[in-house]
Amino acid sequence: MKPIYLLPCVFAILASSGLAAVAVTNEDAKPRASSPIYGVTIPDGYRQWELVAPAEEAEPLNELRAVLGNVVAIKAYRDGTLPFPDGTVLAKLAWKHIQSPEFESASVPGAATTVQIMVKDSKKYAATGGWGFGRFVDGKPADETQHRTCFACHEARVQGHDYVFTRYAP
Repeated sequence: MKPIYLLPCVFAILASSGLAAVAVTNEDAKPRASSPIYGVTIPDGYRQWELVAPAEEAEPLNELRAVLGNVVAIKAYRDGTLPFPDGTVLAKLAWKHIQSPEFESASVPGAATTVQIMVKDSKKYAATGGWGFGRFVDGKPADETQHRTCFACHEARVQGHDYVFTRYAP
């Protein structure tokens, strides 16, 4: 039988099914930077997720934003499921907006400002409405002070929408 190379956490499942598995570790892999308080990281492959909706933030932020959702999030949005199920992950990408050099009336993304992540785990993040938050600048998490503002803002403004600002743009 040919070996199947998988992460160690899958080994027990394979063993119980009769398949052979070889655990492989990457000792050169760097640990991912995680957000203070919540321990949220930037998920692999998030740039390939589906678009939930775009937005434009006025001054003082002056940003263009796009919110992307993993498969669980997109299904919940399409089905109108609230609260969002555990496993929902949302990624907000933000850029300063600038005037397009080719089309005078268009705004286009300029310099990237942040990537923000919301992860739904109702047990792990019970104290914050079931959501964990991560705000990253140049791939590095913002400080703890900034992360302390996340839930308070969501709680004050969108508690009735499971603490999520973004609505699905069909």
